[in-house]
Amino acid sequence: ALWCLMMSVTSTRGCLLDLPWEDILVPHILCHLPLQQLLSLQRVSKSFQSLIQLYLANMRCFDSSQIGPAIPRAAFVNLLKDNEVLQQLSLQNCSDWLTDQELLPVIGQNHHLHQIQLKGCAQLSRHALVAISLSCPNLRQLSLAHCEWVDSLSLRSLADHCKALEVVDLTACRQLKDEAICYLVQKCSRLKSLSLAVNANVGDVAVEETAKCCPELEHLDLTGCLRVKNDSIRVLAEYCPKLRSLKVKHCHNVAESSLSILRSRGVELDVEPPLQRALVLLQDVVGFAPFINLQI
Repeated sequence: ALWCLMMSVTSTRGCLLDLPWEDILVPHILCHLPLQQLLSLQRVSKSFQSLIQLYLANMRCFDSSQIGPAIPRAAFVNLLKDNEVLQQLSLQNCSDWLTDQELLPVIGQNHHLHQIQLKGCAQLSRHALVAISLSCPNLRQLSLAHCEWVDSLSLRSLADHCKALEVVDLTACRQLKDEAICYLVQKCSRLKSLSLAVNANVGDVAVEETAKCCPELEHLDLTGCLRVKNDSIRVLAEYCPKLRSLKVKHCHNVAESSLSILRSRGVELDVEPPLQRALVLLQDVVGFAPFINLQI
């Protein structure tokens, strides 16, 4: 309905554009339209083009998925060139076009960002993470999943300058080792959610330091961390009373002897207890669930 209204106002007097732009149109009307439609709206008239430019300059949240993964580089730069008030920036899976050249100016002029999503942005470099750490002191959430360019030096910069971090995703950041993770958790003790999944270099040292430094931790993903063993899981159970979920699938050195402590506390685990796994396997073999008296 809003879209039809805006498309029809060009032929009427006392049109929508007569309403206050900054007080009414930008915060209360344009925010309800998809970004892709707003960009199309610029073609209606020069007045609409100016209105949309004002909206883009005052936009608090930018999500590239609203436009599509293949945004032309020049278009992205033009969209955010006047914006200095972004709070959320989501550019996940933009590896086909996003480089430091496009991202750094946006980061450099937006100091209020508290949530950044860069999952799968493979063409960036460590300079992007350093720029984030220097420009975004209030950062709360950061996803760097599958960004193999993240190294220990850039992560140290992040830890030194963004100590309010609560959610960090380092899935498949394969350059990182225990030492880098330890430095991060020592500086960012407010962490509530951390993913270290798919990293063969992460082991007990990093997990134990995370447990001891982050008492507010609620979610930890260790999927595929082959060097993690039972001892660090026990430390996790001891030091993290608020833990709600733990992922240890494909952690072959983690056994039920350590997980049972967390399981008894109601922590959500992504692996079934041994008896349950055995029943599932038996059901697959024989084709039905056998009756077993579990009270024996």
